[in-house]
Amino acid sequence: MKFYVLTLFPEMITEGLSHSVIGRALKDKTIELEVINIRDFANNKHNSVDDYPYGGGAGMVMQAPPIYNAYLSIKDKLGEGCPVVYMTPQGRPFKQAVAEELAEEKEIVILCGHYEGVDERVIEEIVTDEISIGDYVLTGGELAAMAVIDSVSRLIPGVLNKEQSHIDESFSDNLLEYPQYTRPPEFMGRKVPDVLLSGNHGLVDKWRREKSIERTLKKRPELLEGANLTDKEREYLNKLKGE
Repeated sequence: MKFYVLTLFPEMITEGLSHSVIGRALKDKTIELEVINIRDFANNKHNSVDDYPYGGGAGMVMQAPPIYNAYLSIKDKLGEGCPVVYMTPQGRPFKQAVAEELAEEKEIVILCGHYEGVDERVIEEIVTDEISIGDYVLTGGELAAMAVIDSVSRLIPGVLNKEQSHIDESFSDNLLEYPQYTRPPEFMGRKVPDVLLSGNHGLVDKWRREKSIERTLKKRPELLEGANLTDKEREYLNKLKGE
């Protein structure tokens, strides 16, 4: 997997992704990252990439030519059908299923907007997908882009130490993750559940699954509509609901 990021703040991307799991994956070349500075394609002495919006209004708008030329600088490297993702609060919500979808790609281009937005014409020309990480507005698309890269990268084989690590996490199978515990066995009078110390993996799996169902019902009940539950798990869920 290779990520190309078109941005006005390349250091924000490279430094933000240089740590922990993603940093190690980049160092090992399990994933690759190329950051393109849109300002390098400004073609004016002040390296200006924004201008006042036609029709008036507050703020500035990123111009189409620098973005388009930045994209052209990598276009010949891209395979056919490579997605070009624009990070915007107007995009489709970013969920685990979207991360899994993007993880099937060999390469992804991510465009980070700034100021009051991007000239619509360059979006129409190069963007194939628009993604939002939430119903709020950020100063720029860099933080959102890093969130997407982090989430997608964890699904790439070899990025996590254990290939099973991402399977039981929150939102897998539309359930929240079960509670986790580690040493010491008792903290502030609170003990680790006995079942986790039993050594019986069948009981542990059953306990974890039930706790995932309980947590999802309590915190994100809307997710249960798409959860893949067995008949016994449905019975357990109905019991929790008092049905």
